[in-house]
Amino acid sequence: MQYVLIIHEVDSYPAWKVVFDEAANIRKNAGEVSYQLLRYDNNADNIVHFSEWLSLDNARRFFESPELVEIRKKAGVKAPNFIYLQEIERGVL
Repeated sequence: MQYVLIIHEVDSYPAWKVVFDEAANIRKNAGEVSYQLLRYDNNADNIVHFSEWLSLDNARRFFESPELVEIRKKAGVKAPNFIYLQEIERGVL
C-alpha cells in the first residue's frame, strides 16, 4: 500500500475541517482510499493527516496541483510537510 503523511499547522481546526470535508470527493477521485486525522495532544491546530492512496504518483499530482494550493490557502494551512510512504511490513502484537 501507499500512504501520505501530512503534518501542518492550521489557523483554526474547525475552519480547516469544513474545507477538508468539502474536498472529500476531490480526494477520492484523485485516489485517496482512506484517511486518519490526528492532532498534537497539546495543540489542536497542529494536524496530522495520514491517508492511504492507490498511487503515490496520483497523490503527488494531487497535493502539488494549483487547485489544492488554493484549497490549502482557503483552509488556513501553514507550511505543510508531505511525506510519501510505501508500506514494507504490517503486524499486530
